[in-house]
Amino acid sequence: HSCEINEADFYVGSFSFGDRTRAFLKVQDGCDYKCTYCTIPLARGISRSDTLDNVLRNASEITAKGIKEIVLTGVNIGDYGKGEFGNKKHEHTFYDLVQALDQVNGLERVRISSIEPNLLKNETIDFVAKSDSFVPHFHVPLQSGSNEVLKLMRRRYLRELYVDRVNRIKSVMPHACIGVDVIVGFPGETEERFLETYNFLNELDISYLHVFSYSERDNTVAAGMCDVVPKVVRAKRSKMLRGLSVKKRRAFYESQIGTKRKVLFEAENKEGFIHGFTENYIKVKYPWNPSFVNTVHDIQLTSIDMDGIVRFEFAEQLVG
Repeated sequence: HSCEINEADFYVGSFSFGDRTRAFLKVQDGCDYKCTYCTIPLARGISRSDTLDNVLRNASEITAKGIKEIVLTGVNIGDYGKGEFGNKKHEHTFYDLVQALDQVNGLERVRISSIEPNLLKNETIDFVAKSDSFVPHFHVPLQSGSNEVLKLMRRRYLRELYVDRVNRIKSVMPHACIGVDVIVGFPGETEERFLETYNFLNELDISYLHVFSYSERDNTVAAGMCDVVPKVVRAKRSKMLRGLSVKKRRAFYESQIGTKRKVLFEAENKEGFIHGFTENYIKVKYPWNPSFVNTVHDIQLTSIDMDGIVRFEFAEQLVG
């Protein structure tokens, strides 16, 4: 039935609640890309999007429930609306969506879940930098820092474009948090190409990594490729990059100590503490206080504790 699925041209909008402070708003589904490791186009069909009116209606409904943060989700959200290939049935672009959501009354925060580097345009970056509601947090999949591996994966950019995107974000939002997806152990990833990725990421001004060990998937081009990387090597490389991620997150947190931020506290009591995230995705904690749930406070970041969580003082305490 894969042909039928691929031809799916309808879109069903949806949203779900992560907890009482955050909602996930799906604006797009499917993908027209043909990355060699991925089964999503087979499983989810062609790229299609919700209407802008419907997205705004859902966003208003979420906000009316008292939810403070919306996370925009989709399989390839940068392809929203007209998309890369000019979907004639849709009137709007991802940039139109971003601008319209910024106008939703009562919406405190909008976070972009994950966006392809080739679809993250300067206009979007510059708009987020000036926006009151879009937060300075970008999650941008890289997958490999080796151009040879990127070509084997059939990704739609080279590492040079990725550097350009990171530099653009940091030039207009030095405090922005940038997360990266990376796959280790893809067929053809020699030791040299892996080290190319490691060094590339080490030098890049990013904040954390999501590391995935490559695993073979049926009905993908990559499953039939030569130069398979042994699983024990994949595990070793994964561990190295996870270690790099810890180092990157620590360095990012340290760079933000002393700055003033806004924190949105979450609903869960974790071992006597309430946790929250700043707009630029720094995790903080405070002794449990139920009245803090789903509230936003001005804080100043002061130090990092043994668990790597940032301590702070309330801005009102600092005034005196």
